[in-house]
Amino acid sequence: MDESEARSAICRVGRQLYERGLVAGSEGNLSVRLADGRILATPAGAPKGALRESGLVLLGPEGTALDSPASAEVSSEIRMHLRVYRTRGDVGAVVHAHPPVATGFAMAGRDLMAPHHPEVIFQLGGVPLVPYAPPGTERLADVIEPYLADHDGFLLANHGATTVGASLAVAHQRMESLEQCARSELTARLLGGSVPLPTDEVERLLRARAAARTLDRPRAGEE
Repeated sequence: MDESEARSAICRVGRQLYERGLVAGSEGNLSVRLADGRILATPAGAPKGALRESGLVLLGPEGTALDSPASAEVSSEIRMHLRVYRTRGDVGAVVHAHPPVATGFAMAGRDLMAPHHPEVIFQLGGVPLVPYAPPGTERLADVIEPYLADHDGFLLANHGATTVGASLAVAHQRMESLEQCARSELTARLLGGSVPLPTDEVERLLRARAAARTLDRPRAGEE
């Protein structure tokens, strides 16, 4: 994906996150790693439902601002995004949002690691609860790093959720799947509790996930 395509995609996904109720106001942040290693990210304080292509912030691989409107500053959460990119060479995009039900689990200190939902096992590797760290700090990047190798979605304690993917389309899809899983899990608990998948099915899904991840790379023309 070139820079022009990435600018369009970030604005579109920001609007979709807002329309689906996964962010409100200026919550959340998105970024895309371009083919040359530069990073395009949302500015601090910008409503995700009304992003402008010209208002996005362009950064070097280490987070140095390269080009942005004079009044724009990159989101303070960029430290977390940069740590993801440094740790996971296969990741081309990061989405951080505050999906209400998933965030409720994070506020209650509950993860989504139990093997109840095939989609979550295959797409995300389960969703761990990352210990609390102040938003926008290097400490948040530190506490999420141990979980990055094995998972593609994360609940941030008392904060929200983050998903990653080879493309922005995939990272966005995973955020929607994470929130859908949280809704289903909450409903199941209200009905008396979830029934775990059989062990052999969990193992099959994890093998399929491992095989798919070897092919999970950004492709030309993919959002």
